[in-house]
This record gives sequence, structure tokens and C-alpha cells, in this order.
Amino acid sequence: MTELTFRNEFYIPRGKIYMDGNSLGLMSVRAEKAVEKIMGMWRELGIDGWGDDETPWFSLSEKLGDRMAPLVGADPDEVIVTGSTTVNLHQMAATFYNPTGNRTKIVTDALAFPTDVYALQSQLKLKGYDHSHLIRVNSEDGRLMQEEAIIRQMTDETALVILPSVLYRSGQVLDMKRLTEAAHERDILIGFDLSHSIGALPHELTEWGVDFAFWCNYKYVNAGPGSVGGIYINRKHFDKTPGLAGWFGSDKEKQFDMDHSFEKATDSGAYQLGTPHLLSVAPLIGSLEMFEEAGIGRLREKSLRLTGYLMELIDEELAPHGFTVANPREDHRRGGHVYLEHPEAARITKALKVEGVIPDFRNPNGIRLAPTALYNTFEDCLQTVNILRMIMEEKRYEAFENKRDVIA
Repeated sequence: MTELTFRNEFYIPRGKIYMDGNSLGLMSVRAEKAVEKIMGMWRELGIDGWGDDETPWFSLSEKLGDRMAPLVGADPDEVIVTGSTTVNLHQMAATFYNPTGNRTKIVTDALAFPTDVYALQSQLKLKGYDHSHLIRVNSEDGRLMQEEAIIRQMTDETALVILPSVLYRSGQVLDMKRLTEAAHERDILIGFDLSHSIGALPHELTEWGVDFAFWCNYKYVNAGPGSVGGIYINRKHFDKTPGLAGWFGSDKEKQFDMDHSFEKATDSGAYQLGTPHLLSVAPLIGSLEMFEEAGIGRLREKSLRLTGYLMELIDEELAPHGFTVANPREDHRRGGHVYLEHPEAARITKALKVEGVIPDFRNPNGIRLAPTALYNTFEDCLQTVNILRMIMEEKRYEAFENKRDVIA
């Protein structure tokens, strides 16, 4: 894979250095063409698109799940493309959170993305429990989580553990294999939110024995804003009945029997709810082609080189200006982005955008920079640091209000 093999297939905003692929990946030509194809099918075929010979909509979610399986280290029938991060989390919690006896608590981390906490609190309430049954493991420094601290909270009162694979702020990769083994040693089910790792690093969910996982596809997978997400179900749980049932979770052979008795699919497809959102699924078709050609292993190798180079430049050029690299530096613990902290992060982010660099601000003092392997270059990293140094030397950030915008 050469530096520009896939970059030329993306719409890079003119005159910009896009370093925000960990929040929203860029549009590719292939994703655009895939949407156009589905639109054309709708125009030409109407309802017959559901049974089209080449791209039948009826089974598209399953087919794309098969193609996503290598990104998470799963068998094809263990992955389904469906829902959104929050909807899929509700489905997982509704299915796998079964409090019995003293085992009533859910363990997550204190640095979790808010939607995960909201969903888990909601599921507790639905089962008749209050927020005290959600154990949020604290971080020692507010940036990183220690696996040991998480494992200590896996007690005989724990019914379920749900954690991020990568912390959204600091980019720390949690040791999913170790955490899964620890949970299972204590007879606890465990699942992961892969939203900040899918498409950025390899996974081996089936080999590790992970019970379930869920994710979005609009970050590193580049499937578009609000695109349809995904679910992984370890085959050992195929006999479970989904906590939330819907028509598209039916056995495909019986779905149009229209019977009021739910005959679920015998694999991960059972966890679908309503009709697939075809116009939101479509970009994934084109995006997955590039992942299949590039290989997640090679993309991870390049990502590590990009973030490693970016950190070297920051150490050399920006240390005197009060920046702190707050993400793990070890390759096996670092996700796809570099996380900088600075007291003036909000104003610096605004200044960067004026100078043509698109970063990502995280309240209260964080700047995330994600050189994405499919389309960012080492030159992007160099220019970003040079622009940051210029902003600091010339105090250009002082021209902006020191407050957080809705989207900084």
C-alpha cells in the first residue's frame, strides 16, 4: 500500500488538512457511487429492489455483516450490520443483562462516552434498579483506565460488564483479551463498544471469547454521518432470544409467513429490529471494498507510524508551548488518534480551523488529532504541527473567545 493509493479516492476538503477521521470519516468516491447505485435501484426497480438478483436489499445487512467480520475477528454469521451505537447497546443490554440474586450490577468505566452511560442507566431503570447499580470504575488520572481496577470491580454482585475497546478521549486501547478472560473466570458476561477502534485496529473477538460487541461505522470506516452500525454476537449465544424483537430479526425463510409468533434468525441476524436503512447502509458497501483491498493489518501498521511521527514532532516542536501528549505512547495501547491537552484547547482548536486544520475538541482541555491511514499523509502531520507552532508563537488563539462551542 503506497502513501496515496487510497487518498485519491477520498474527497479531501479543499485547502484543508483533515485530522478528524476519528469523529467523522471523509466521503470516498466508492461510497458515493454505492449510494448512487442504491438510489438508481430505487428509481428503476421500486419495491423489486428487495429481491434484486445482484444486490437484494432483503439480505444486504447479512451480506455486509459477512464482509465486516474480518475487521472484528469474527465468523461471518456472528456479525450483522444494523442499528446505531445506542440502539445496539440497548439491544445488547436488554439481551445480556439478566440480574439474578445478588448479581444485579453493571460495570463500565468512568470515562465512557455519555451515550453508553445513558443507555445503561435506562436499562437499569427498566429492570427496576437505580443508578447505584451502575458501577463506573474510576481513572487515576482522568485520562487512562487500569485493567486491574476494572477487574477488581468484577465481583459476585456483577451481572454484566460493558466497556469501550478504545477510550474516546485519550485513545487508550483496553486489553480486551485480558478483561474477557477475567470476566469469564468470574462467570460474568462482557461486551465492548468498538466505535473508536473499528476500522482503526484489528480485533480477535471470537478468539478472545468476547460475548458481544457493537459499534458505529461513521468514524474510521467512513460510511457517512449517522450511518448504520454493527453488532457482533459470539455464536455460543445464538440460542438466546434477543431482548428486543423486531420483524427483521426473523428467520429469513419464515419472515413473510407474517406469523405473530417470533421465529428468530439462528445467527446474529436475530438482533435486527426494523427494516434496514438502505440509504444509510449503502456507503458501507463502497467503504468495505477499500478495507478488503488494504487489509486491516496494514492499515494499523500505517496508523501507528502516522501517530508515532506526529508525537515525535509534537515533542520536538510544541513541548515549550505547554502541550501534553495525554494518550498512551506504547503501540499496543494507542488507538488511532493523538490526544493533546492544553489550557487553551478551545481557542487553539478554533485557530487551527481558521488556518485550515480540522481537529476535534473535547471539553475541557483536549484536542484530538487523527491522521487516518486511508487518506492522511506524513506531510499532513508535519504541516499540522508547523501550524500549531505558528499559532502558539504568534498567539493567534488569543483572537478567539475562551469558551466551548457546540461543535468546536
